[in-house]
Amino acid sequence: LASSAASDVYKRQMCACDDDKSYVDPGLEVTPHNLSGTWQLAEWQGAPLAEGSFVYIELTRKDQLFSMYQNLDSALPRELTGRFAITTDEELGAIVMGQYDYGIGDWNHQYIVTDLDADSMVWTAKDNPEDVSLYVRCESIPDEVTGGSDNEEE
Repeated sequence: LASSAASDVYKRQMCACDDDKSYVDPGLEVTPHNLSGTWQLAEWQGAPLAEGSFVYIELTRKDQLFSMYQNLDSALPRELTGRFAITTDEELGAIVMGQYDYGIGDWNHQYIVTDLDADSMVWTAKDNPEDVSLYVRCESIPDEVTGGSDNEEE
């Protein structure tokens, strides 16, 4: 009887493995370490940004600092800096939020972070499920955005 039960368990495990074609990679855990790096907003609400528009955010694991360059609300790039934090909601999962430096205030939304992998992540506004942002990892923020350059003209 014992060997029959063990055999049944083995068969179920084998069948479960063979039949499980719906495995979904859970991705990376949302931690300061895994978010650390430079990200570019690639899509907002399912569409690419308007030509010439950009948002770059650099998240620093140590001290959980961010530096954001964007031109969505001005003709020229603006740098915004501050701190970010990650919390976990039992139902929603990982949530990232931020506070700007110089008393500017909090980010407009708290964001549920999903589909985090080495190259991309999705942020969905906690209070507006239609506000969805796809970020892709990039090597650095371009010099033409930051105002820096290795070969400045005289």
